Amino acid sequence: MTPTFFRPASAQKSVLIRLLYLVQEKTLVALASSCSTDLRGPSLSRAPSAEDNQPASIPYNARMQAIWEAFSQTGPVAKLVLAILAGFSLVSWTLMVLKVRQLRRAEKQNNAFLAEFRKAQRLGEVQQAASKTPYAPLAGMFRAGYLELEAQVRVLQRAGAPAGQIKSLAAVERALQRAIGVESAKLHRFLPFLATTASATPFIGLFGTVWGIMTAFRDIAAKGSTSIVTVAPGIAEALVNTAAGLAAAIPAVIAYNAFLGSLRRHRGVMEDFLLEFLNLTERTFT
Repeated sequence: MTPTFFRPASAQKSVLIRLLYLVQEKTLVALASSCSTDLRGPSLSRAPSAEDNQPASIPYNARMQAIWEAFSQTGPVAKLVLAILAGFSLVSWTLMVLKVRQLRRAEKQNNAFLAEFRKAQRLGEVQQAASKTPYAPLAGMFRAGYLELEAQVRVLQRAGAPAGQIKSLAAVERALQRAIGVESAKLHRFLPFLATTASATPFIGLFGTVWGIMTAFRDIAAKGSTSIVTVAPGIAEALVNTAAGLAAAIPAVIAYNAFLGSLRRHRGVMEDFLLEFLNLTERTFT
């Protein structure tokens, strides 16, 4: 075979033309491949990034609008049930906040009064501390016991008995027991409403649930279809009422049990104070 540089000029020209055609063809194929890749978008084999996996966030206004639309599409009975449950929930949350504040204030003032009481050597020294803590249950007990002591001392003075004596220590104890009942009633005030909310609201929500299911069956009978479009409104009412009943009952149950534990502790503190008061009374009048 003759080498390329010994071939005639016409043969060399044809070889160059074929090489140019080949280069042009390869270039066009590469361009077409890149264009198709751009049109298809990112490659399927590319690993998804964290931005791709991130769910689309729903604006707050859109969520509230969806909730309001769901409420507006419910029937009159469902709206009445939801309004009753909302009223129970609002009142119970208000009472929970007030009860927490009341119990914290009572505990704080009890500790302050008890510290002053234990430092005192005579009952008269505790009067000023009792006036500074008007919301302390122990201060109320002290006032009741002190009034009983003053009444007995006045009776004995009119009878001509020596000073520094009392007629009956048992009567003082009974006065303190009555004061424990009064102060416990103050601390238990409005607590039964939480028990009522905890026990009644699930059944009110259950009534709304049953009504929503009845609505769903009525729609099935009226339209003659069991598709999801037919039963969805009634089932939605049922589920919303169930959720509302539980949302009102669960916080009330938790708060009621927590408050009962706190009230038991307050009761124990008051019973201990009764014994301390009787001991100080014996040291003062005997």
